[in-house]
Amino acid sequence: MATVAAIGTWTSVSGLALAGVDVLVAEDPDTVRSAWRTLPGTVGLVILTVDAAEALGGATTAPNPSRPLTVVMPG
Repeated sequence: MATVAAIGTWTSVSGLALAGVDVLVAEDPDTVRSAWRTLPGTVGLVILTVDAAEALGGATTAPNPSRPLTVVMPG
């Protein structure tokens, strides 16, 4: 079964843990990129904050069957 992960600042993503989301706190662009690279293969959906999406660049969030589906939280 696929899981859901969220990447972003603590204040932006911590509440998602209450819904069973795997929260990956990343306070700066390098940490965001590290969190993205280490996502488990079971993750089917990644929720990104606006800043996290910008740190990853557009190619990472573009649809691709080899990556999990990604969504960006409204700013």
